[in-house]
Amino acid sequence: MHTTDSLTRFMFEHAAVRGELVSLDETWREVLKHADYPAPLQTLLGELMAAAALLIATLKFEGSMIVQMQGEGAVKLLVVEATSAHTLRATAKWDGDLEQGDFADLLGNGRLVITLDPARADKQAYQGIVPLEGVDVAAALMHYMTQSEQLDTHIVLASDETCAAGLLIQKLPDQPDNDPDAWNRASHLAATLKAEELLTLDARTILHRLFHEEDLRVFDSEALRFECTCSRARVADMLKMLGREEIESVLEEQGQIEVQCEFCNRHYRFDPIDAAQLWLPNVTAVEEGKTRH
Repeated sequence: MHTTDSLTRFMFEHAAVRGELVSLDETWREVLKHADYPAPLQTLLGELMAAAALLIATLKFEGSMIVQMQGEGAVKLLVVEATSAHTLRATAKWDGDLEQGDFADLLGNGRLVITLDPARADKQAYQGIVPLEGVDVAAALMHYMTQSEQLDTHIVLASDETCAAGLLIQKLPDQPDNDPDAWNRASHLAATLKAEELLTLDARTILHRLFHEEDLRVFDSEALRFECTCSRARVADMLKMLGREEIESVLEEQGQIEVQCEFCNRHYRFDPIDAAQLWLPNVTAVEEGKTRH
């Protein structure tokens, strides 16, 4: 049985190839609690969530990675945020009743956007954008890695109603390589991995099945978890960005402002007194209807 909510890194000892396996169980099911996603959308979002966990683990980076697929089809938006603290959250937007269809049918023309938001204020954010191309989520991400990062990458993803999982292998640039054919062997073997294996087997079993003839170094697994970073203070900051005129217009029309987090469904409510305090210096909203100085 596979280990739940974990990421396992590995590398080829004598070749410039590294890899990761991820399995998300409770983390993925927590996402599904917050919205009634149609089955075709569940598959896409689960695969993207597994992919985001894999991609951020390839970086020496403190902060968050936001992976977005923006479509012009029935699926309008898939968003996953993964952090260097091993947390994940995800959400999606769509129109109407989704029927089974391939990747291109569901998303139509669109683009893939990956944003890196550093935790440190003195570090600059980065954003890469490419057209959505490929037959599935994995293919679109491999296209991104080739076009935007110039890194040879092979990704295999799978998702169902209880688990989202993935495998990533990557050729390391500018590294000594005593086995030039290792990348071709590794990517060929990775392509044989089946969705059922990804969703049901533990990392070491998968690695043994794929690479038992290779000299691998496998590292201890790292735990992952669902966490939403929304807060009343963050919502207050967002409202301030809208401007006082816009806020007062909404209050006049509706009597209060209600904001729902799209990731966790938490509700935040601001009445006229709360809203007035948004513009006071050195005031931070901490609880529903309460402030402190």
